[in-house]
Amino acid sequence: MSTTSPIRPTGRPVQYEVPRAPVRDDEALAAGEDLDREPDGAPHSVIGLTAVFSVLLAMLVAFLFLSGKAVDMVAAVLLVIFAVPVLVSSLRRKADRDRDHFHPSR
Repeated sequence: MSTTSPIRPTGRPVQYEVPRAPVRDDEALAAGEDLDREPDGAPHSVIGLTAVFSVLLAMLVAFLFLSGKAVDMVAAVLLVIFAVPVLVSSLRRKADRDRDHFHPSR
């Protein structure tokens, strides 16, 4: 399907093709294209959990640190030292578990 566009400076219309995305037409797919995989390879649920837990942990540590008490500041530092590696390792395990191994990303 073609259409014309009056944008050319010489006054003549430009012919261009309107792109069609292959919704579920397997014949319209390119050789390296797969509609069933997540394009970045990371499960999107893990990306969302990482964002939520990172913000909550940062808010908790900021609240503890800004309270001004020495015990709370030590607790904030210990929380960062222990909670961040646990959070990273548990989300990495969840990503490996949930990753689509049948349709790997590029």
